[in-house]
Amino acid sequence: MSVITVTKNNFEEEVLRSDKPVLLDFWASWCGPCRMMSPIVDDIAAERDDVKVGKVNVDDEPELANSFRIMSIPTLVVFKDGKAVSGSVGVRPKSEILAMLK
Repeated sequence: MSVITVTKNNFEEEVLRSDKPVLLDFWASWCGPCRMMSPIVDDIAAERDDVKVGKVNVDDEPELANSFRIMSIPTLVVFKDGKAVSGSVGVRPKSEILAMLK
């Protein structure tokens, strides 16, 4: 499955109403650590059909970032059944991200 771009306009549909767990990556193009995380997040999207993977550009979607009190990026948040159930800040190895999805 490919990575989707999540915005305030599609957040409810893509994340809150998703029948699959959702991994959201809050990032920005100027953020070096975000660029390090991006290929890992992309790999997870390609490998896992049971998970929806989305990215939120905090510069384009400040309201969405503020609603989750995103203070540092990259921040990953896992949603299940419309609720944020886990998260992490900073660069993480793929194994830790996958563990968040269990």
